[in-house]
This record gives sequence, structure tokens and C-alpha cells, in this order.
Amino acid sequence: MSKKILVATEKPFSPVAVKKIKDVVEKNGHELILLEKYTDKAQLLDAVKDVDALIVRSDKVDQEVLDAAKNLKIVVRAGAGYDNLDTTYAAKKNVVCENTPGQNSNAVAELVFGLAVMAVRNFYNGKSGGELKDRKLGIHGMGHVGQNVARIGNGFGMQVYSYRRSKEDEPGVTRLNSTEELYKTCDVISLHIPSNDKTAKSINYELLKLLPEGAILVNSARKEVINEDDLLKIMNERPDIKFVTDLKPDKDEEFSKLEGRYFTTPKKMGAQTAEANINAGVAAAEQICRYFESGDETFRVN
Repeated sequence: MSKKILVATEKPFSPVAVKKIKDVVEKNGHELILLEKYTDKAQLLDAVKDVDALIVRSDKVDQEVLDAAKNLKIVVRAGAGYDNLDTTYAAKKNVVCENTPGQNSNAVAELVFGLAVMAVRNFYNGKSGGELKDRKLGIHGMGHVGQNVARIGNGFGMQVYSYRRSKEDEPGVTRLNSTEELYKTCDVISLHIPSNDKTAKSINYELLKLLPEGAILVNSARKEVINEDDLLKIMNERPDIKFVTDLKPDKDEEFSKLEGRYFTTPKKMGAQTAEANINAGVAAAEQICRYFESGDETFRVN
């Protein structure tokens, strides 16, 4: 039976991605509906009323949206992070929530090194900088993005380290015994942990004070994992530390006063590549089609 699949995106997919999503949906006998660049939540609430499936990017799918979507069976976040979905309430409504892990991992990983190179070269201020080769790279969070960061770090000739509770070894990565040892050992720390109750503000003063001289902290994960007051404190105490991110901190104005040691992009840029845009959108459509065809819930997060 044909299903109605809504793509609801304030920040739309590229036209190429939309065409590929439509091809997947229609090939499987379903109908694609588009709600792009909407400016009012009421538009979203109206659009979801009779759809069976929903694809979003950073769009909020909260209780109000879930209550309005009477026929909704599945919602897929085209991307890895899914804190924009109320997964708990969705489960109560018997709505499956999924993400598309790995589809934008390389894009985020490449941005990490764009930021790291900028930092190590003194933000291209004309003064002599340094090189990443032979520096110690610490990957805090060895998921899909972290694994790509490790691959690229090895290509740069860096010494790559991680700490993870599982006993799986990663090729080209030296395992350390604790998060504290990771921060004490590494010149460049790249954050790839999710935002949840356990990780919120976990990057704190006690951890940051362990960083070696000249350390660089790169955050392309979620801003909530950093205790901003603690990071400001350590950066004021330690003029050698640099911080680069694609997530504007809540205390952006205060960080901006740390001249030559802080940089953020105008908006979150990790997954903002043509390739990632296409990969995540198409993966979302394919997952929804598999769910309706066979009940496949491989990437369910609730």
C-alpha cells in the first residue's frame, strides 16, 4: 500500500538530493511531499496531519508535532545526532525514530582538520605557526565520525589516541586507559561524544586543566557537552590553549575576547557538504521504504 512520506526541512536538501530522495520513494511505490523553507511551526503541524513517514534535518519533532501527526509511523533524522526528536514521547505514540549514522561522517571529519589546521597556523595571521604532523591527536568519542578523524589523522602523520570503554581496537589508534589520560597526553583533542544527561558539561575544568602546553580543542559535536564557564576559566589562565568549533557557544561574546585563540563558523557546518546532504537524505528515504516493506528497524534510536 502506498504511503505518504513528508520531507520537512527549514534548511532544505539540495535539489539533487531531493530528486534522488523522490526517485527512491516513487520507485518503492510511495508518494513524496515536500515542505521546504517553512517559516512557521503551524505550517509543519498542518503538513504532518495525514502523512505516514517524516524525514527531517535539524527540525524539531516534539510532542505537538507528534500529536498532530495522526498517521505517523516513522520519523528519520537525516544525520547522526537526533536530539531534535522527542524519542521518548514518540515511543509512547508507537512512532519509530531513526537516524542515518555514518552518512555525514567524512564531511564532519574533514571540517575537524580544516579547523585544526587553522588553529595550528595561528588563524593565518601572518605569523609563523606549526604543523599537525607528529602531534598527538586525541579522539573523544570513537563513533562513525571519530573513526574518520582517526583515518585522516593518520594521513596527516599524527599519533592518534582514543579512550573507549569497549574492547574493540581501531586500526592506527593507540588506546589509553581513561579520558583523563587522553587529555593529559594529546596536543589536539577532537570531541565526538553525544549530548545527553551523562555528557552534559562533562568537558570541565578538571579535565581541561590536564591539557599539555599549546593544546587545541576542536568541537564539532554538540556545544552542550562543554562547560563554557570552565573552558573560559582555563583559557584565561592558560593563554597557550586554542578553541575552534562549528557550534557558536552561548558565551560567544566572551570567547571572542580571547584574541587569536578562538574561532567559530557562522552556523553548524559539519555536515554542510553536497555529498553529505545527498547521502543522508537518500539513506533516510531508503530506511523508510525498508521499514514499510519489511519492518526493518536497524537504525531505530527509541
